[in-house]
Amino acid sequence: MDAIAAIADRIAGIRQTLAAMAPQSTVAPTTVRTGTSARSGTGSSASFAAVLADEIADGTDTAAGAPQLDDQVATTTGLPATFAPALAAPAAIPVQHVGAYGPAQLANAAAIVRAGKAMGLSTRDQTIGVMTAMGESSLTVVNHGDTAGPDSRGLFQQRDNGAWGSLTDRMDPMISATNFFDGLAGIAGRDGMSPTAVAHQVQRNADPDHYTKYWNTAVAIVKAVG
Repeated sequence: MDAIAAIADRIAGIRQTLAAMAPQSTVAPTTVRTGTSARSGTGSSASFAAVLADEIADGTDTAAGAPQLDDQVATTTGLPATFAPALAAPAAIPVQHVGAYGPAQLANAAAIVRAGKAMGLSTRDQTIGVMTAMGESSLTVVNHGDTAGPDSRGLFQQRDNGAWGSLTDRMDPMISATNFFDGLAGIAGRDGMSPTAVAHQVQRNADPDHYTKYWNTAVAIVKAVG
């Protein structure tokens, strides 16, 4: 609380200083630091935020165990969350449609490809992952199962049997894809097998050839988003 009180005192002093400054008819843009990012602002609010950011950068209230200053500023001043780290936006996909598959589906395909790349898997393996999700969910994060698996969820329709993680894991494109690829990576000789046979080894679909019809489009999608 001492750190918060100190910040509040500094804020009062800064406001007094700014109040004494003559207003300008034209205000130059001011860059406000936001942790690792920056934004441009104008007027006294932006000037105030800039000065406050400088005060915070001095680190005079960063004693061990003290709350983070970003949180204190947001709580005590009511300012917009200009000091909170910005969340990284998802990487933009280079295309919006491949066949009947739209932006949301292609974004999910891109997540599958990224998961495969992160594990060092081949383009063929990544494509098998995309093909499998096409056959299981049409590349959508499905929040329901079917008659054969009423507890199935997510891109890969993974069951609630302990093998695929929590519900949150199964509904997360990257995590569910990683879990799928964990199973795929353990299949010996898979490069000599048909793509649908590899997928079937992981998914145990009732029809081993279920995924065959999705392969060619999966190849095009991986080429487009990869």
